[in-house]
Order: sequence, then structure tokens, then C-alpha cells
Amino acid sequence: MASALFRTASRLRPVQLCRRIRVSSDLLSTSSPPSPACISDALRHGYCSLPRSFFTFNCGIERLKMDQRRLMSTSASDTTTSKSDSGKSESKSSDKNEKSEGSESSDGGSNQKNDRGSGKDVRGAPVSWMSFFLLLATGAGLVYYYNEEKKRHIEDINTKSIAVKEGPSAGKAAIGGPFSLIRDDGKRVTEKDLMGKWTILYFGFTHCPDICPDELIKLAAAIDKIKEKSGVDVVPVFISVDPERDTVQQVHEYVKEFHPKLIGLTGSPEEIKSVARSYRVYYMKTEEEDSDYLVDHSIVMYLMSPEMNFVKFYGKNHDVDSLTEGVVKEIGQYRK
Repeated sequence: MASALFRTASRLRPVQLCRRIRVSSDLLSTSSPPSPACISDALRHGYCSLPRSFFTFNCGIERLKMDQRRLMSTSASDTTTSKSDSGKSESKSSDKNEKSEGSESSDGGSNQKNDRGSGKDVRGAPVSWMSFFLLLATGAGLVYYYNEEKKRHIEDINTKSIAVKEGPSAGKAAIGGPFSLIRDDGKRVTEKDLMGKWTILYFGFTHCPDICPDELIKLAAAIDKIKEKSGVDVVPVFISVDPERDTVQQVHEYVKEFHPKLIGLTGSPEEIKSVARSYRVYYMKTEEEDSDYLVDHSIVMYLMSPEMNFVKFYGKNHDVDSLTEGVVKEIGQYRK
């Protein structure tokens, strides 16, 4: 009997030892602290040979770990909650901004509608009434300024053409020369037949509508005034630049209409061309319709000395008085 009990105990001893080791390892490896009931049961049955202080220490460590985990989970949840709250607040603020912008735009639209309805100026419109009136006033001012400047420019040109300043002459111009033409009485004359007296030559044609008659009237009046002021007889001479139509008889009848002392000269086309070249006179036919045409020519009077030398010329800008004074002045200087 005793031997049987001993054998049974010897068989059970390794099994109990294994159970004790397994229980101890389970207690040490578990992540959660063992319950007091489990620990007391193990100690009661003798499955664990570790002291009670070890289990108390181990349970304290496990409790600290659990508290730390709880704190970490709590902080993480707080962070998540704060982030979600901030996202909600941002979304709310953006919604508020959009609502405020929408209200502003609606207010602006209503204001623009009210302004348009009341006829007031709308800011941002391409053309307002004020800018339209300013543009209109600026255009009118520019047109007025342009017209005034144009008038002033024309007046300046007319003034300068009338009041020609006479400057000192330098040398003698190559104007004048020998010629041979037919006088209005049918006699052929040359430049030598005019020597001994002061002479004023004028080139024109008898069919001239206005310029030639005006110039010859001015010349005839100046001749008489020169005689009164200086006592010098000046011979006026008219030379035709239209030899095809200005015959001797035509020239004779024409010159006698202006002054009894006025001499008319004509000639062949070659002779007229030669004398015009000598006195630097320009002439040319304009549009020709059958026998009716005009001749464009220089409008100049040439003052010749008693030796038939060129002294001075006078343009259309001179009137009777200025022509008279100019000739008298030149005669006075010649006598000195």
C-alpha cells in the first residue's frame, strides 16, 4: 500500500511541476494583470513558488501601463476632437464669408438696379454722361482751335505777302538783254530804242480776265504819281506772252485803254520766247478749248535804268503807293 502511494506520488510530481511552471509563465507573460482570485488559487494549490511581493509589484507595473495607455488614448481623442472642431469652425466661417459675399453681391446688384432705375451714374459703366460731355467739349475745343490757327496762319501769310521787307542787294541780277519786237504802231524796236529814260516792263496777254487789267491799272496810276513826286517821266511797256492771238492791232487797242503813254510790244513765238528767257519770265498755256485758253505767267514789273539795266522788280503785293515810293526811291539813289 505504501509503495503504491509512493509510486503514484512520484508519477504526479512531474505533472504538478509542469503545471506550476505553466501557470507561472502564464502569469508573467500575460499583458493584463492577474486577478486576485487566480493568484490565490495558484498559491493555494502550490502551483507557483514566487513570493507574493513579486505579484504585487508586477500588478503595480501593469496598472501604470494601463493608466499610460488610457492617457494616450484620451489625448489622441482630444486631438481628434479639437481638429474636428477646428474644421467645423473653418467650414462655418467660410460659409459665413460666402453668405456675406453673396449678400454683398445681392446688395450691389440691388444698388445698381436702383441706380439704373433712378438715372444715376453707375460706377464701372463704359461711358458715363459726364465723360460723354467732356469728350464732346474737348472735340469742340479742338475744332475751334484748329479753325483759329488756320485763320491766323492765312492772315500771317497775307500780311507777309503785303509787307515785303526790302533788304540790301548784293550785285546785279542777270535780268534783261537785247530783244527785237514789233511795237503796237507796227514799227520794229529794240532795247536801244528805250534807252535814255526810266522804263517799267510788264509781261501779260490781252485776253487775261482780271490779273493783267488790275496790274496795268496800277502801273498807269503809279506812272502819274511818280511824275508828280520826282518829276521823272517813266515809260510803261507791255510785252505780250500770247503771240498767237495778240496781233499788233490787238495789242494797240488793248494798251490804249489804260494809259496814253503805255507801249505795247509783240512778236513771233520765237522772239517772245527769247525776251521772256532774258527777263526770267515764266509763261505757259493752260487748258485749251478751240481758240479760247488762258496763259499762266509771272506777275512781275521790272524797273529798268536809262541804260536799260535791271534795277528792281515789284510783285503783285505792291499797291500804287508802295510801287510809287519804291520807284522814286530808286531814282533818287541813282541820281546820287
